[in-house]
Amino acid sequence: MRDAEEFDAFYASSAQRVLGQVYAMLGSRTEAEDAVAEAYARAWSRWSTVRECDSPEAWVRKVAYRVAVSAWRKAVNRVRAHRREATGQEVEPVSVDHVVLVDALRHIPTEQRRAIVLHHLVGLSVAEIAAETRANPNTVKTRLARGRQGLARYLTGDGHQTTAGRSHGA
Repeated sequence: MRDAEEFDAFYASSAQRVLGQVYAMLGSRTEAEDAVAEAYARAWSRWSTVRECDSPEAWVRKVAYRVAVSAWRKAVNRVRAHRREATGQEVEPVSVDHVVLVDALRHIPTEQRRAIVLHHLVGLSVAEIAAETRANPNTVKTRLARGRQGLARYLTGDGHQTTAGRSHGA
């Protein structure tokens, strides 16, 4: 109990200051908040060691900065890997039908959209969708039926407007 009280006091007295410092170093409050939260979580899990440091606050600040830099490096490496992989590959143009279908999917409820995509685009059976979504198979069937009806309304032009403002099927 003493450890928790001691850590709570440390956190209460230093968290805002550390957040401000890490924010100033990173330039992004969101990234700073995430990194500082992770650093305090790590400090708590190692509190018996961290409390013995010359400055537990400096330890947290250093860890927070390292967490943020690590996340930044991972993001940069993902972008670089994506660019390497995409270099020299031709990207097929997106068809008008694809754009219209994606637009129509956005207009039906989330669970119906999920069922439609899993069944018609991924190729899962009703039983597989039920297992993946933890829904009853009859619920999946209902979502598929209602989703198809909703898509039909948008794809046949019954009041559906494209992003360009023109009605489909008119």
